[in-house]
Amino acid sequence: MTTTAMFRVCPRTGLQFHKSAETLIKVNAVAAVVALLVGGVLALLITLTRWQAVHLVGAENFYLFLTAHGLDMLVIWIIFFEIAVLYFCSSTLLRCRLATPRLGWLAFALMVIGTVTFNAAIFTGNASVMMTSYVPLPGHPAFYLGLILFAVGALIACFVFFGTLVVAKAERTYQGSVPLVTFGAITAGIIAVFTIAAGAIILIPTFLWSVGLVEHIDSLMYKLVWWAMGHSSQQINVSAHVAIWYAIIAMLFAAKPLSEKISRGAFLLYILFLQLASAHHLLVEPGLSSEWKVFNTSYAMYLAVLGSMIHGLSVPGAMEAAQRKRGFDRGIFEWLRKAPWGNPAFSGMFLSLVMFGFLGGISGVVMGTEQINIIMHNTLYVPGHFHGTVVAGTTLAFMAITYLLIPLIFQREVRFPRLARWQPYVFGLGIAGISLFMMGAGTLGVARRHWDITFANAPFEFSYPPTALLLMALNGLSAIAAATGGLMFILVVVASVFFGKPIRDRIVLAAPAGYPVSGAVAAHGSAGTLRIPGTLALVGVFFVAFVLYYFVNWKYLSEIWPMK
Repeated sequence: MTTTAMFRVCPRTGLQFHKSAETLIKVNAVAAVVALLVGGVLALLITLTRWQAVHLVGAENFYLFLTAHGLDMLVIWIIFFEIAVLYFCSSTLLRCRLATPRLGWLAFALMVIGTVTFNAAIFTGNASVMMTSYVPLPGHPAFYLGLILFAVGALIACFVFFGTLVVAKAERTYQGSVPLVTFGAITAGIIAVFTIAAGAIILIPTFLWSVGLVEHIDSLMYKLVWWAMGHSSQQINVSAHVAIWYAIIAMLFAAKPLSEKISRGAFLLYILFLQLASAHHLLVEPGLSSEWKVFNTSYAMYLAVLGSMIHGLSVPGAMEAAQRKRGFDRGIFEWLRKAPWGNPAFSGMFLSLVMFGFLGGISGVVMGTEQINIIMHNTLYVPGHFHGTVVAGTTLAFMAITYLLIPLIFQREVRFPRLARWQPYVFGLGIAGISLFMMGAGTLGVARRHWDITFANAPFEFSYPPTALLLMALNGLSAIAAATGGLMFILVVVASVFFGKPIRDRIVLAAPAGYPVSGAVAAHGSAGTLRIPGTLALVGVFFVAFVLYYFVNWKYLSEIWPMK
């Protein structure tokens, strides 16, 4: 096959697309959006049930929907999209062919079959065991088998990604080291292999237990190994969406990181320390040593957080440096005021960055502190936190880059540009509300997984403060806003992919004049400047908020454990 037949070159960005890789990127992205739709509908039903005045769904279906929502959103939507990102960051950015496309199709088939299998087990009422599926609570064998098939498919896709890196190196399709965005994808891939291996170690024997071939699964061992998968899977997301932040600012602003070496070092901190933070789910387990718990909720967590703080400075700093180079250098914030806020790729990325830091990041450090965690872990504070990380951070970043990938990969114009322009704001506002109000309710002690927070017909009378009911109502309203934003995204994506105007020899993107999308995402180099007063001011605001919120939580702790 000739090079021309194998590849397509984007005339505007210069990016080179291997046609087999391009097709696999498309199908994985479409599967991701389908999972997002299913999970989003379930999210709305769950939240309207938690809103006590509505209380929409009965207890049996509530736990069924909660199980399906957790897996379809936290696993299926995100991992399908991440596989598409891995193929893009390897084959496209390194300008090489995809290694073994047939294995890529096998991976996709296994992931789809696994998704359908475990969802069938859940929706037939045979596996309402929550996402954690703790033993000895049993699910149907098809539930575990579906998860295993999906995991095997994802693992094969990771190997295709790493194989593509080998092909690129062997065929010398790039010079020097890989681009920073690809380096971030490599970080996500390495953590993914560790994560999937942990899942196999625990899910395979649990499947054998569910069919009667294994008599006993130790519950502590299950929790320990499961969280090596469950918590680490969210660290794949962090690495992936940070890489996407760098990709978007490179494509929109031709921005370079303040120091490429330091940004790469920050990604390495993720590999070394992020997956260790799973200890905060196991603080009350008696079989684990205090030394292990203390190390994981202190030093390991601080080093992982350091990585995110570096990226939190480098991403907006790189953008500010690029904007000031363009001439937007009046005052501290002209670079930010004159940014393309009408471009959903930029607004989605920037909202993802801010909310991940202020909502997910600050609350994550607070929740990762051993003493504070013990009093709030089984409350709604936990889902409030990870909606700030995985949804406000990861999902919004994935939505943002989709607006660039539709013209680049699907070669279609983005339909309903006005709807697309408002979508990140509507979705972001809703998710911010969900995160804040759930964390507020959790601070008041509202249980994490209980269907009825009024505990109606319970043998012992108990009630939360009236403020808790108000917060749950506001959470319900926020969920409606987030669901509306999610529906707007799906409508724009479906209309664009299937009915958008075809793009032949040009690339049309929803970007204002003066912000052409470039191929700088595959470039090397550093901005080489620290003249970023606006970014430093924003970082200062972040640290003030961080310190104040941290000490407020210690005040709550002192009220629960008074010194006498």
